[in-house]
Amino acid sequence: MLSTCRARLAAVSARNYLPSTAKPRPEFDAKNNRNLQKRVIPIQLRASGDGGEGGLDGIGSRLLVDNRVHKGPYWHLSQEQGAWCYSVYNKIYHPRAYIRPEDGGLMEEYKYLTEHVTMWNVAVERQIRVKGPDAEKFVDQVITRKASLCKPGFAKYVILCNEEGGILNDPIMLRPHEDEFWFSLSDTDIGLFLMGVNTYGKFDVDIREIDVAPVQIQGPKATALMKDLVGSAIEDVPYYGLHYAKIGGADTVISRTGWSTERGYEIYLYNSVHDAEKLWYSVLEAGKKHNLKVIAPGHHRRIEAGILSYGQDIDIETNPYQCGLGWQVDLTKKSFIGKNALAKIKKNGVTHKLAGLKFGGKPITWYIADFYHVKHKGEIVGFVTSAWFSPTQKSNIGFGMLPVGLTELGQELEVVLPDVYAEKAGQSHTGATVVTTPFKAPDRAEEGTGLKTTGSKF
Repeated sequence: MLSTCRARLAAVSARNYLPSTAKPRPEFDAKNNRNLQKRVIPIQLRASGDGGEGGLDGIGSRLLVDNRVHKGPYWHLSQEQGAWCYSVYNKIYHPRAYIRPEDGGLMEEYKYLTEHVTMWNVAVERQIRVKGPDAEKFVDQVITRKASLCKPGFAKYVILCNEEGGILNDPIMLRPHEDEFWFSLSDTDIGLFLMGVNTYGKFDVDIREIDVAPVQIQGPKATALMKDLVGSAIEDVPYYGLHYAKIGGADTVISRTGWSTERGYEIYLYNSVHDAEKLWYSVLEAGKKHNLKVIAPGHHRRIEAGILSYGQDIDIETNPYQCGLGWQVDLTKKSFIGKNALAKIKKNGVTHKLAGLKFGGKPITWYIADFYHVKHKGEIVGFVTSAWFSPTQKSNIGFGMLPVGLTELGQELEVVLPDVYAEKAGQSHTGATVVTTPFKAPDRAEEGTGLKTTGSKF
């Protein structure tokens, strides 16, 4: 099986080593465009691979990956399951596709996620541990929520901001023990930031990356699978609760969380470099009767759910009030990094924010390689950050960063698509409408604090 996977990967890689033949499009002056948010580093709308035009069949450039990029403890196991496309996330190979296009591709993976149960290799979520007598005091200074709200044995979704209020990371934060917190990272090296905050040893804590790597179990049959793995006690674990168990003889911490708003868990494996096979094969064996499938993290489902992807939808020049995360900011706290800036932003309001968009064109069934232009009355007013075809909406959907005045529900706009998704040759513009998020409502048990508090994602 491994040799077959390698052969497939080599064939795909050989195709992608060819120089791009995509027709270049002129880029406009993003820095001086009057409609776009003013930034220190403007969004480079023509951003990345596939020549920007080819979608799944795009011809990109060769990517050199040497020993500064890590395979992760589950790399070879993903290969066995047929992974044929990877990106790099947190300096680790990140599987982005398993089912081959000729067999239904990522939309077939969507079916397993929404109808059965799936396992994801998410070792890229590096774990930074803060441990010591002052752990809670330290964490309280670097997150915008109160650290004390996360009791031992629970987790929270949190954000960390810089002194200007820009989002540095939006991890799941676990508190497995009284004096210990883990930051399960999105795609930034936040460990160095945390070490920098405590450079002069004000807080009695130890900060370091640890050998813990998660897999996600997502889908409507997730609890049934987990019950077979660790026993019936898992049924009583609340949303964002933690459970401690051995799987295949290996020590784990399990959180009732996930990146899909389907029923979900994340299994955090201790000593992951040594025990990866113990966990992985145990899940595969238990999953047989539940129709388990190993798939890539479900970007199609997370977009339907209104879940953000750091570096794509938000970054260091995005503040919480622009992306529906204002509820995360507790200005009653005595102090935290970014508090003064965030108080000012809340008082003055924002000029641009994310909005949900529903738009036409041929179904988008691959990761978008560029930020699609959004137009209003012929002028570029914003850009699409994430997009996919939604089976539930029977339409393309996505997130758009737009001037606040153009984010009212029902606002009519246009999205400029690559030729591969145009309804007709040469007809790249398609109608778009601002709609509420999430696009697909989760079960009540999966709603989370933000949605319960605000009634929408953005």
